[in-house]
Amino acid sequence: MGIAEILPKYRHLKRRIAQAAAATLAENPAALITIDSPDFCLRVARIVKAARPDLKTIHYVAPSVWAWRPGRAAKMARYIDHVLALLPFEPPLMQAAGISCDFVGHPVVADPLAAKTPQESLLILALPGSRRGEVVRLAPVIGETLGLIKAQHPTARVAVPTVRGVVDLVREISQSWPIQPQIIENADEKRAAFANATVAIAASGTVSLELAANACPMVIAYRMNPLTMWLMKRAALIDTVTLVNLVSETRHVPEFLGPECRAAAIAPVLHTLMQPGAQRDAQLAAMALTMARLGKGGEPPGLRAARSVLAQL
Repeated sequence: MGIAEILPKYRHLKRRIAQAAAATLAENPAALITIDSPDFCLRVARIVKAARPDLKTIHYVAPSVWAWRPGRAAKMARYIDHVLALLPFEPPLMQAAGISCDFVGHPVVADPLAAKTPQESLLILALPGSRRGEVVRLAPVIGETLGLIKAQHPTARVAVPTVRGVVDLVREISQSWPIQPQIIENADEKRAAFANATVAIAASGTVSLELAANACPMVIAYRMNPLTMWLMKRAALIDTVTLVNLVSETRHVPEFLGPECRAAAIAPVLHTLMQPGAQRDAQLAAMALTMARLGKGGEPPGLRAARSVLAQL
């Protein structure tokens, strides 16, 4: 994510793109399905399509042309035949650029959920991200925020569901937090933590939908390289980065981005969301609407995606 973050790895990424394209062509497939990561995957698809114009190319997860760089859709049309969209407002944007597109629903609506169980004290989820750079930038802010929360809620507990790639880093950085967290890697334990949390402080990303699926109120916080932040602000077409806000067409999930990502600003809002009241109720309603619009209760998104691919073939 970002420009300054990518540049040091540019040559390595170029090699991987060429390697992936060569491996695809060697398989002589009936179709190429690229999944998300558009700045990588679409470059692979472009190389493959140039070598095999007859090959059906399908991209799963529409690039966020509604957020920034809208011209990407028209460029995609040169080498992508069909798009599988996770968000209900995306097909018209793809179709306007000349690409067929089906809304298949978001996989989060099919994820298994744990049952809620009675909790003796408040449980706060801390979600500093899944990339090392995210964790390094955001974890200290989370620690400061927890210090302010502890003054009002001395018995509050903290859980950090994380992933293998950053678990050691999370464990190291969180040692200085005023509330020692439970570090969670196990999938079942993660589901239980999401189900039983009172509130969450989370990095911007898909995790906001996991929280919404579990009806866990949240604040979104994110820090990035200042150059990246400046470029993103100049290029952005929207006033929110949180999918719950976008899909529900509300702005009930508070965001603290860049210079606004400060403990003194975050802690009072987090404290308010811990209590029953209008802000918590509004966010829960926005979450329920988001899940409905993403396909909850319908045919599983994976099955809808498979049907869409087969129809193309």
